[in-house]
Formats: sequence, structure tokens, C-alpha cells
Amino acid sequence: MKILLLCNKPPYPAFEGGPMAMNSIVTGLLEAGHQVKILAVNSEKFNVKASDIPEEYRQKTGIELIDVDLSIRPLRAFLNLFSKKSYHVERFISEDFKARLTEVLKKEQFDVVQLEMLFMAPYVETIRQHSKAMIVLRAHNVEHKIWERMAKETKFFIKRWYINHLAKTLKEYELNALETVDGIAAITRKDAAFFRKYCSKPIIDIPFGVYPEEFTPKYEFEGKPKFYHIGSMNWMPNEEGIRWFIDEVLPKTVEKVPNFVYHLAGRSMPEWLTTMKDPHIDVVGEVPDAKAFVANHDVAIVPLLSGSGIRIKIIESMAMGKTVITTRVGAEGILYDEDVNIIIAENKAKMVEAIRSLNENPQNAVRIGQAARKLVEDTYDNRKIIARLLMFYEQIKPGSRISFL
Repeated sequence: MKILLLCNKPPYPAFEGGPMAMNSIVTGLLEAGHQVKILAVNSEKFNVKASDIPEEYRQKTGIELIDVDLSIRPLRAFLNLFSKKSYHVERFISEDFKARLTEVLKKEQFDVVQLEMLFMAPYVETIRQHSKAMIVLRAHNVEHKIWERMAKETKFFIKRWYINHLAKTLKEYELNALETVDGIAAITRKDAAFFRKYCSKPIIDIPFGVYPEEFTPKYEFEGKPKFYHIGSMNWMPNEEGIRWFIDEVLPKTVEKVPNFVYHLAGRSMPEWLTTMKDPHIDVVGEVPDAKAFVANHDVAIVPLLSGSGIRIKIIESMAMGKTVITTRVGAEGILYDEDVNIIIAENKAKMVEAIRSLNENPQNAVRIGQAARKLVEDTYDNRKIIARLLMFYEQIKPGSRISFL
């Protein structure tokens, strides 16, 4: 097959969740012997130079980066209050991107055009005009649910009101966009079940995949376990969760575990964190090697309160044989067995107790980490996931008699 991927940000380098999820699809399709072409939005927030992408990757994918200004314009954001259009989506509409997409579609024939995230849906009409390819929406999240949850957690009335407006317009666009494509590949079973309530098109869940052999688990402990978090802090649910942990969970944790230190790694650390003077918070920031950072720590704490989709960094930590403490929101999309391969701490009291217990009984972290690694090997091997995606492509072909549950 020949597949064109439209990406809302470059899939390479794969330093954070979205690019990592996209790149797992790219590498999996190429490994399976299919042709891949990439057109990606290149913005000021996630900017990549073509020269920084390895030559082999560029040749295999024909990746093209189209500059699109995604900066927040206060006036446009204000005027959007009087519109029913989604401000989130409107920012991704670019005449330059549309023009280059049109040129590519006129020049080459594709079997599938895959939209990586909802924000590429404005280009469906252009694809229909210039191609007979099947269009698949790869839904990394139920996008509007992220903003609905954030609104609920926002205390300031005016800010909550504005976020609710963004969520409402985004929801309307998202649900309407579902019927414009030929199939939807959600990243979790829960997201797929939600989409089925509103859409008649074929839907499947295709989670994030890894190559287990690329992750070397380390189960031995040197003294007490070291607790960590790794994730991009320009994703608002991550910052929200870390702030909640520091404000609500950390004080009680230190009472139970006086020597507790929370090591925070990731891109775009906010100033309120980098300037914090607290002996129990170690702000590492962006690390050159995420796997090395995880290997040198023992227990991941992922205190997510909002968001949708699957937590890629959780899957990678589990692949490294690490115990993960998270909320039910954080574990959404993962086929976990509670207290067997992950620890669910739904409130601050449970999170404090989980940290205290593992600190006193590190052997439990070893046991859970081993089970987590087994889950990744059985369920999240990228080769198995790509095989399901390819079967889905076959299912949605015109005239296909393949059924897929």
C-alpha cells in the first residue's frame, strides 16, 4: 500500500507523545513493506529543521515540513467568542499546506490518506477533490474531552467560562468531522466506544506500539526507589497534574517519607517549576536520552487529572519494567490489571499511601514492574498493532467483505 500521513506536527524527532505515536505508525508501516509519504505542520511551538532529520528517514518517508503559524492571536481568540467555529481547529487551516497537499495528490496516487489527529480534518475536502484514497482519522484523543475536564478543574470563573466555550465548539467540530472520513482509528478502546455513539463509520482501536527489544528492563534497586515523572510540560494536562501533586500530595508525602524526592524530566518546563526552591522537587528538564533517565529511576508517578487517549510515557516506562503510580485518567486506554501491573491512586490519600508503601517495600515495585513489562510484550508490540491497522485498511476498502470488531 501507499499511505500519505498528514501530521499536525513533525513525527521526527519523536521527543513527546504526539510525534512518538505518529512515528510508531511510520516505522511500523515501513517495516511491513509499505510506502509512506509525510506532510507535516511545522510551527513555532514544535519546529524542526529538515536538515536535522536523518537522510535515511527523509528518503524513506519523503517528509515535507510546511510552516504554519499556530501562535495565539489575542484578538482572534477574543472574536472567536462570537463564532461557532473551533479556534483550536481554525489555527491549523493554512493555504500553504492546502496548496502543497493539492500538488502531492495530483502528482501521486495513494491508497490511504491518514489524518494524524483531528486538526488535519479541515483538509478532507481537498483530499476528496484530488484523490480517490480512503481517508482514515487517527484519533490520538477525544480532543474536546481534554478541555471539558480542564474546565471542571479551573476555579477562576472567567477562565472556566472561556475554556468551556473552546470545549463546546471543539466538540461540535469533532463530532461532525467523524462522518467525513472513511474510518477512524482511535488510540484506546474507550475512545473508540465513545466515537461509536456518534458515528456510523468503521472504527477500531489502535494503541501506541513499541518494540519491546528496544527497551531493556532493570528491576534491581539500589537502596530506596527513586520516583520520577517524564513528559512534555507544554501539554496542559501534564502541568496541571504536576501542580496538583506539588500542592496537594507532596506535603503529605513528605510527612510519611521525609527523604522523598520527585525527579521531573521533560521539555518546556514552566518558570514556576524551574524557579522552585524545594528539596523534594528535582527539576531535571529536557534530557538527551529519555530511556537512560527512566533506567536510572524506579517508580513513575503520573498524576493526571484530565486528558484523553493513551499515555505513551506510561507504556514506555512499563516497557522498561518500571512500576507506575497514576490516576484512572492517566491509565485510560491501557489494558491494565490494578495492583498487578500498575498502581491506581485516584486521590491524594491513595497516592501518598502508594508512595509510602513502595518506599518501604521495594520488592513490590520489582513484582509490578515485571508484570508491566509482560503486558507490553503481550499487548503493545508495534508489529501486532500495525498488523491490525493494515487489516482495518482492508476492511474499509470499497466493496470489502471483511468484518472487523
